[in-house]
Amino acid sequence: MTEELNMIYDEFKSSNTKALEHLESELQKVRAGKATPSMLQGVMVDYYGSPTPLQQVANVGTMDARTLTVQPWEKPMLNEIAKGIINANLGFAPQNNGEVLIINVPALTEERRRDLVKKAKAECENAKVVIRNNRKDALDMVKDLKNDGLSEDMMKDAENEIQNITNSFSAKIDEHLVAKEKDIMTI
Repeated sequence: MTEELNMIYDEFKSSNTKALEHLESELQKVRAGKATPSMLQGVMVDYYGSPTPLQQVANVGTMDARTLTVQPWEKPMLNEIAKGIINANLGFAPQNNGEVLIINVPALTEERRRDLVKKAKAECENAKVVIRNNRKDALDMVKDLKNDGLSEDMMKDAENEIQNITNSFSAKIDEHLVAKEKDIMTI
């Protein structure tokens, strides 16, 4: 029975780790005023009729703390890339100089900072929901083991262990939120 319990714990930790990794990637997309190439992650470009991630058709870099540059591998793609960035609804207005797209990242207003904090909180809450769903699944698996002969004491211990794992992942999510909130609100 302990082997089955260990498998449940491992699967539970693995699912929660994936949720945490997803949260980290989503929080990277919430910009905090500094220009980073990851701001354009998720931008899709119409590449000869098929939607393609921006990173596959251009090189994204930073010129300074407030400016992004997008250097396409094929010059005719400049307009399509600009269209893709505008359609991604990130609030950027790319400027085309014939060679590269230059994107000035506007300074964040207090109101915009608060909106970004709300977005970060929503992402963190989504991650917590995923972890709670994972906990429910793990507890259901433990209950199934009880039907297969798991003792009452072992079941209580397993439930406590699952709750402890849940608490540790929730604490990590809270740490990410505090760090992101500080990053966003720092001028």
